[in-house]
Amino acid sequence: MRKTRLEAFSDGVLAIIITIMVLEMKVPHGESVGSLLPLAPVFLSYVLSFVYVGIYWNNHHHLLHMAGPVSGGSLWANLHLLFWLSLLPFATGWMGENHFAAAPSALYGAVLLMAAVAYWLLQRALIHAEGEGSALARALGNDWKGKVSPPIYALGIALSFHAAWMSQLLYAGAAMLWLVPDRRIERALRDLPG
Repeated sequence: MRKTRLEAFSDGVLAIIITIMVLEMKVPHGESVGSLLPLAPVFLSYVLSFVYVGIYWNNHHHLLHMAGPVSGGSLWANLHLLFWLSLLPFATGWMGENHFAAAPSALYGAVLLMAAVAYWLLQRALIHAEGEGSALARALGNDWKGKVSPPIYALGIALSFHAAWMSQLLYAGAAMLWLVPDRRIERALRDLPG
C-alpha cells in the first residue's frame, strides 16, 4: 500500500491540531500590554505544544520518507499516534487556563507519554512491514531519544503533584532533546543507492 494518503491525512490532522490550539487563545479585553500578562500561562502552554507538534511532524515526515509501502498495521499505528496528538489541544488549554496546576500538568504529561509510546509503535509497525534488516531499522538504530523521553514524561507526571513547575521543566527539557537535529534518517537516505 502506498504511503501518500497516510502522509496527507497525517499532515492535515497535525495542521488542524495547531489551528485548534491557536484558536483556544482568547484575545484579552484591554488595549494595554499589561492586559496580556494574565495570558502568559496560556501562551507558554501553546508554545510548548506547538514545538511538540512541530517535532512530531518533522520526525513523522522523515520516518515515512524512509519507510517503504505501509501495511494495515502501520495505518492503525499511525491513527493511534494521531489520536494522542489530537488530545494535545485539550491538555494544552486545560494546563494553560489553570496556570500549570497539578492535575492539568499531569494530564499533559500523560498525553506526551502516550504519544511517545504511539510513535514507537508506529516505528515498530513500519519496521515489521519491511523487516528487521530494512534500511529504516538500520537508520533508527538504538533510538536513544525515543528511549529517554518516556521516563522523562513519567517523572514529570509524578512530579506534577509535588512541584508542577518541575514537571514543566522536564517537558520542556524533553522537547529540547528533540529540537537538536537527528540526522540518522537523512544520512541513511543519502547512503541509499539510486
